[in-house]
Amino acid sequence: MKLQRIIPLIIFTLSSFMLWDAWQVSQGKNPVAGMSSISASNAPIGATSGTSSSPNSVPAAPAVSSSGAVVGTSDLTHGQRILVHTDLFDADIDTVGADLRSLKLNHHLSAENEHRPVDLFEDHSNLIYVAQSGLLGDHLPNHTSVYQSAVTNYSLEPGEEDISVPLTTEVPGLVSVTKIYHFKRGSYVIGVETRVKNLSSTPLSPSAYFQFLRVSKAPPGDPRFVSTYTGPAVYTQATKFQKISFSDIEKGKKDYPVNANDGWLAMLQHYFVSAWLPPSGVPREFFTRKVGNDLYTAGVILPMGTIQPQGSADVSVPLYAGPQEGAKLKSLAPGLDLTIDYGWLTIIAMPMFQFLSWIHGLVGNWGVAIILLTVTIKLAFFPLSAASYKSMAKMRVVQPKMERIRQQYADDKGRMNQAMMELYKTEKINPLGGCLPMVVQIPVFISLYWVLLGAVELRHAPFFAWIHDLSAPDPFYILPLIMTASMFLQQRMSPKPADPVQAKVMQFMPLAFSFMFFFFPAGLVLYWVVNNLLSIAQQWQITRMMGDGVKS
Repeated sequence: MKLQRIIPLIIFTLSSFMLWDAWQVSQGKNPVAGMSSISASNAPIGATSGTSSSPNSVPAAPAVSSSGAVVGTSDLTHGQRILVHTDLFDADIDTVGADLRSLKLNHHLSAENEHRPVDLFEDHSNLIYVAQSGLLGDHLPNHTSVYQSAVTNYSLEPGEEDISVPLTTEVPGLVSVTKIYHFKRGSYVIGVETRVKNLSSTPLSPSAYFQFLRVSKAPPGDPRFVSTYTGPAVYTQATKFQKISFSDIEKGKKDYPVNANDGWLAMLQHYFVSAWLPPSGVPREFFTRKVGNDLYTAGVILPMGTIQPQGSADVSVPLYAGPQEGAKLKSLAPGLDLTIDYGWLTIIAMPMFQFLSWIHGLVGNWGVAIILLTVTIKLAFFPLSAASYKSMAKMRVVQPKMERIRQQYADDKGRMNQAMMELYKTEKINPLGGCLPMVVQIPVFISLYWVLLGAVELRHAPFFAWIHDLSAPDPFYILPLIMTASMFLQQRMSPKPADPVQAKVMQFMPLAFSFMFFFFPAGLVLYWVVNNLLSIAQQWQITRMMGDGVKS
């Protein structure tokens, strides 16, 4: 394949990769139900054997358990709000179900309003996303039960390291349940503890469930022309990390492990994650289900064992709710750092981000760190790039001879190709020499693309002058315009394709790329601008050193 055809193919492949991301965005955004339409029940399923529960009974509704029992319906209703303020969170716990209904991340600003914190959990808008828990078993309290709290406002005061928020409910003659939220200073991990006391005269064998309830809509502020995953994910040591799309949940597909003795369940979105982290070695059952109009649950069930009359038992499952910071996530649970979406080249992207973080630790500016990382990558690939540009320079030198061959054998394609190959042999030119080095670098470029796209550390990170957020588009489009100009300059320096159609495609590509990059995060555009400028300098230097007609 000729160099003139391979270069457009590479450019087309990269642009197709980005356009495929854009198509995924448009296909993944389903209509969202408003609060008025959330009338489908989401009460858990009970078992039929007295007050015991089956670990196979999955919280959802309206639905039937494996044993055939049906539970009544209930709306996502509101009770009294218990307000909790810490150094990291402003949380609302509703007395209905003792659910965590609102969670603001005080150290992370909203993409829509930089004066407001991110609303990770909320139940007052079209973006329903809450954390729920309860017990499985006939008449046992679940996330539709009403709890009581002696205090309605909690605050982590200076000097305090943690606070506990207890809520209680009771089914007379059956059980008393206390749900306790534990908040710790400087930690995005919230302890969720459920204490059960058996008030009956017979043993109880309940199971506790911990789930997320949310719509499929991605949160506001996702970058245009870029797809980022929103939805549940499961991890076990045996099956490793698995995403569960909302479309698969709707179809009833369960490709993930249902029963395990380790692992966690998470709900992912761009930059942030929430995850139930049961302790290892405890049997658990993972579940997902559609429970309403664009409303889904995903969670985990843990058996509490047998509780004797007047006896007590408790189960505690930590809830992580915060930014996707790799080092912190990795320290919490095996594989939790995989919730950061680095695309299909994670094996390259992860160490690349670690190196980028190391550079940032030295210079203190993420924009400067991106520039230095780009320079480092360029230096690492300098021999390959040099070979590519040298081959392109040779092709440029012999361009007149190639044109004469095309004119001489215009009516005999076979003879023309033979003459071209003889010319390549005489001039010691490898027609693939200009493209193969670029092909080798493509995985690195794609990995860096995902690193800059998925790193929460770049969110609202300033660079210089007018660029106050490397995760947002350049507000004045200066970087995209510089990049467009650099692409046109690169095009002028490269051999012109003989085929008029290919030439027009090459002329169109800078415009197509610039249109997309106008909406890309500034961090991504900064990388491409620096890479293009370095490529232009390298190409100019190699061409100047070779000179017209010089062979090497």
